[in-house]
Amino acid sequence: MKMTGTRTIAAPPATVYAALLDPEVLRDSIPGCTELTGSAQEGFDAVVTQKVGPVKATFKGRVQIDDQNPPNALHLSGEGKGGPAGFAKGGATVTLAAVAEGTKLDYDVDASVGGKIAQLGARVVDAFAARMADQFFTRFQEKVDGSAAEPAAAASDPAPDPAPVRKPEPAKEPSIHEATSKTPPHAPEPEKKSWLKRIFG
Repeated sequence: MKMTGTRTIAAPPATVYAALLDPEVLRDSIPGCTELTGSAQEGFDAVVTQKVGPVKATFKGRVQIDDQNPPNALHLSGEGKGGPAGFAKGGATVTLAAVAEGTKLDYDVDASVGGKIAQLGARVVDAFAARMADQFFTRFQEKVDGSAAEPAAAASDPAPDPAPVRKPEPAKEPSIHEATSKTPPHAPEPEKKSWLKRIFG
């Protein structure tokens, strides 16, 4: 079965290419992947649990990355065995091109299955494979878009508003009543007349 698709990722081709070699990004992008160890140079060992129609199986396999042409293209190939459920194998050619929005990622997948899974029929198997490929590249896009957007979002955060400056309240002017009713603190007291002056005038 063959599947093709396109994604536009908001990151430069070099960033997208590096993410395709990152084991953490691959583990989070592969649907049902519970374990992925290894390196891009030596290959990855993966454990994936998936349900194909009524058949649920855990596949243990290996993923190789070859035909590397950074940051323009690479080829991934893998094979997994699921015991009585059968096996699955396939490969994907990924090409990257710089565009105004970031990177245009095109993929071309070729996969096949055998054993009990193959007995489910081409329609079920093809739908499953198409869903797996779409989920992988959708998750991959979300991972790379998110990592590229975080620093930009942090840089664009507005600076906090400065604390408001409280203006001093103007001094309150005394009312006319207060101004006329108060006696100056050092005003001289009226001179007291002696008792002799009050008697003789």
